[in-house]
Amino acid sequence: MQSSHKFNLADVWISCSIAFLLWGVMFSKWTSPYIDFWDCMLRVCIVLSFWASIKGVKWWKEVVPISFSQIAIGTGLAILMWGIFWVGDKVSSFIFPFERAQVESIYSLKEGGNVLWIGLSLFFVIGPTEEIFWRSYVQRKLMFRYGRNAGFILATLIYTGIHLFSFNFMLIMSALVLGIVWGLFYRFFPQYLFALILSHALWDTLSFCVFPF
Repeated sequence: MQSSHKFNLADVWISCSIAFLLWGVMFSKWTSPYIDFWDCMLRVCIVLSFWASIKGVKWWKEVVPISFSQIAIGTGLAILMWGIFWVGDKVSSFIFPFERAQVESIYSLKEGGNVLWIGLSLFFVIGPTEEIFWRSYVQRKLMFRYGRNAGFILATLIYTGIHLFSFNFMLIMSALVLGIVWGLFYRFFPQYLFALILSHALWDTLSFCVFPF
């Protein structure tokens, strides 16, 4: 993992605060009806990844060259996680009577939208840029400052916390599980950033557009 000495920790807290605010706007029941969710998400993710890039995170150097092993790992991780969530969805429906309604409210975000456009946005922009920002920038910096374990935990809590304004328990728990899996992977294998990017892109697309729960 490249040196993080030149990174300004204040930049991380500022960008995370911005992310918290913008995710709140996108998911809050008080503001979400007045915005185009997918247009907003697309723009926010691009801006945050650009922020990460200009603050010294040369993530592109970790992405290339792309190896077969990274493709295999990323694909396998995405499929494994989809399977885990499929089982979790079935189990949760027996434990939480509100589970189905909350899951359906998440999928309602694509109502009236072009599913192909949403899928392409998730795969080529939203999934990849989230990994660039949350793992390659935020978690990287926090691990450097507070240690690998504490940095991983803190980054995962922040990633989960930005979904709190949705007041959707299932979405928040999903973000927590995903944050733990992707964050733990990055904690031990930061050199496999492309695998994480591919995993996130595939999982988003599979779960939201191709094989929803």
